[in-house]
Amino acid sequence: MTSPFPSTSPRLHLLCVERKTKPPVSAGRASLLFTSHSSRMGTMDAYLRQPWSTVHAIPMVTAFAQNWERVDNFQSRPDDIVVATFPKSGTTWISEIVDMILQGGDPKKCTRDAIVNRVPMLEFAAPGQMPAGTEQLEDMPSPRIIKTHIPAAILPQTFWDKGCKMIYVGRNAKDVAVSYYHFDLMNQLHPHPGTWDQYLEAFMAGKVAYGSWFNHVRGYWERRQEHPILYLFYEDMKEDLCHEIAKVAQFLGRELTEVALEAIARHTSFEAMRDNPSTNYSTVPSQIMDQGVSPFMRKGITGDWKNHFTVAQSAHFDQYYAQKMAGTDLCFRTHI
Repeated sequence: MTSPFPSTSPRLHLLCVERKTKPPVSAGRASLLFTSHSSRMGTMDAYLRQPWSTVHAIPMVTAFAQNWERVDNFQSRPDDIVVATFPKSGTTWISEIVDMILQGGDPKKCTRDAIVNRVPMLEFAAPGQMPAGTEQLEDMPSPRIIKTHIPAAILPQTFWDKGCKMIYVGRNAKDVAVSYYHFDLMNQLHPHPGTWDQYLEAFMAGKVAYGSWFNHVRGYWERRQEHPILYLFYEDMKEDLCHEIAKVAQFLGRELTEVALEAIARHTSFEAMRDNPSTNYSTVPSQIMDQGVSPFMRKGITGDWKNHFTVAQSAHFDQYYAQKMAGTDLCFRTHI
């Protein structure tokens, strides 16, 4: 369902809430997401800064873990496009790229709604506050772009059975750890991360939402031998975005002109997405994401880990990394 009123312009929806009238049907989904939160924020209090819950032995955001059967029982469609990543690995970036490819490279069509509505997160839930991802997806026409951080081992079987195309983006673990730390500082649905030193140990042990980075990146890497998975690397995207966009288009069976390819690259640059209300999560209530603590789109670079890891932490991490990644040909670059 396409909204004629972008959810990034909430004035109309706020007026509807104040007057106790309904917004236009086509705009209702967007308004429900981000503008009528004030009267219902109390129902979210029980989920703010809560310890991780466990889903199939994987640490999970407590709000997301509620009624997980809705995720396990989700029914895919053969033409669904799954965008899968470990958190803070370029998820919004690749989601916007895929949507732009499906829209023929037209940036105006990609400002029709917030990215959270155009590319819903399968497992997302904010009880009493926003529609669950599974609810959003039920109403969407095909082909749907479905975002998820769920590890391959517990991704609903329906996606594997129906041969859904998957695009996975992996990012080097050190930069992910730093980005995830800052994200957990501002995301009120996550427990407070503590000090950087404490968080790094938790990250290495897989005691963060979605569990072990090592298991996550390896899980999808190994599955690509038997399933249509395009495995991309964040560092490659930073180095030559046009080349990686062309790979995605080819994987999806879409032809792009040079003009369209360049338009997508411009529209999905870090600077453009950081300043774009439909991609920078600026419409998310501050009670959930406090961007005054840390912006959702913080730096978007490779190598920021050098500004956070001590020499001792880096050596300790490298030793642990070698143990966890032994026996795989999956390689990441920590600088470009």
